[in-house]
Amino acid sequence: MGSAHSVPAEMRALADRTGFTSEQIEHLHRRFRQLSRDQLTIRKENFDSIPDLEFNPIRAKIVHAFFDKRNLRQESSGLADEINFEDFLTIMSYFRPIEMNMDEEQLDRFRKEKLKFLFHMYDSDHDGKITLQEYRNVVEELLSGNPHLEKESARSIADGAMMEAASICVGQMGPDQVYEGITFEDFLKMWQGIDIETKMHVRFLNMETIAHCY
Repeated sequence: MGSAHSVPAEMRALADRTGFTSEQIEHLHRRFRQLSRDQLTIRKENFDSIPDLEFNPIRAKIVHAFFDKRNLRQESSGLADEINFEDFLTIMSYFRPIEMNMDEEQLDRFRKEKLKFLFHMYDSDHDGKITLQEYRNVVEELLSGNPHLEKESARSIADGAMMEAASICVGQMGPDQVYEGITFEDFLKMWQGIDIETKMHVRFLNMETIAHCY
């Protein structure tokens, strides 16, 4: 992470920017080096070595999210070819657990950051809306591990969820109206009252896994 003299200042800057403690940063740096095989950057293929992700039905979306420039807090959209340790920490900060000393404003910002990350996982074409097809894709992937559920059943579940989203976000729709997709504002409404803060977190102590999101 730098020379012996630069580490403390560098560590403080990273801690201020990501909210992690210095101990957590040190742990994640060891994890980063393990994944990157001691290289300065990580590429998508490095995630193949994570056992917990191997059988995750939305593995591709989770890995994709690490390289999504929107999640890296860059102005441009699209995907990065590789990420460095600071990028890695930025992504991991979305999974940071809630802190007891957070005030209401901090909690609201913390919650919105997590939901924005989740929104980006659904919005695969980066157009700022989750369309029915994008929603279907995620639901089908999530349910793909259930051998008793046919693809048409998964589609019906997704369609029903999208109709519910439309009713929550735009009210009662007429028979000729078409719901174009879920915006981030709609997404916030849908997740109102749901405890996303504790459902998206990182396991810091297990070197065999990176993140747990459900």
